[in-house]
Amino acid sequence: MAVLDMKKSQSWTVDRGTYFLFTLVVVGFGWIIAAANTGISYLALGMDVIPIVTGFIGCCVFVIVLRFLHHAWWLAFLSLLPAVFVLVGSVQYAPEAALDSRGVRETVRIAADSATDGGSNHRFTLIGGSGELKETLDYDGDHPKWKVGDRIEVVSDPENVVPLEVASDVDSGSQLGTLVMGVAGWTAIALLAGRRGFVRRRAGLHPAFEDID
Repeated sequence: MAVLDMKKSQSWTVDRGTYFLFTLVVVGFGWIIAAANTGISYLALGMDVIPIVTGFIGCCVFVIVLRFLHHAWWLAFLSLLPAVFVLVGSVQYAPEAALDSRGVRETVRIAADSATDGGSNHRFTLIGGSGELKETLDYDGDHPKWKVGDRIEVVSDPENVVPLEVASDVDSGSQLGTLVMGVAGWTAIALLAGRRGFVRRRAGLHPAFEDID
C-alpha cells in the first residue's frame, strides 16, 4: 500500500508545461529526421542505399523516442505507417528533383532488350537523335511496360549521377507530397502521444508487460 501511495504521489509531480515542451521537441525531432535524410539523399545521389539505411535508423529512433513520450507502445508502432512515407519520400525526392531541374529530355526508340531469353532483368538499349545512348533503361520484373520498337520520352542526367528514367515516371512533386504526408502523420501522432503520455504518467500507468517483475 505504501509503495502504491508513493507511486501515486510521484505521478502528480509531472509538470504540464514541461511535458508539452517535451512533446514539441519530439515533433521537431521527427521533422529533423525527415529533412536530414532528404539532405543525405541529395549528397549521396546515385547511392540510394545510404539514405535508405540512415532513414531506416532515423525512423527506428523516432519510434523509441515516441514510446518514451507516450509511455506506451501502441502509438509508437502506429507511427511506423507514416515512417514508410517519410522513408520513401526522403529517399526518392532528391534524385527526381535533380532530374526535374537539370535532366535532359529526349524521345528515343527501344532497339533491343537484354532479356531475350525470358529473363526478368530487362536492359533496354535506346536509340536517340544522335545515335545509341550510353545508358540503358533498366526494368527488373517479368512484365515491363515497354517493348522493342516503342518510342518513349526519357530524362537523363547530364552529370551521369542519377540513372535515366522515363519522363512520365519522374514526379518530384509527388515524392515531396509523400514526404510531407509522412511528416504530418508523425506530427499528429506525436501530439496525441504527448497528451496521452501526460495523462498516463499523471495516473501512474505503465505499459503492461513492463510491470512484470
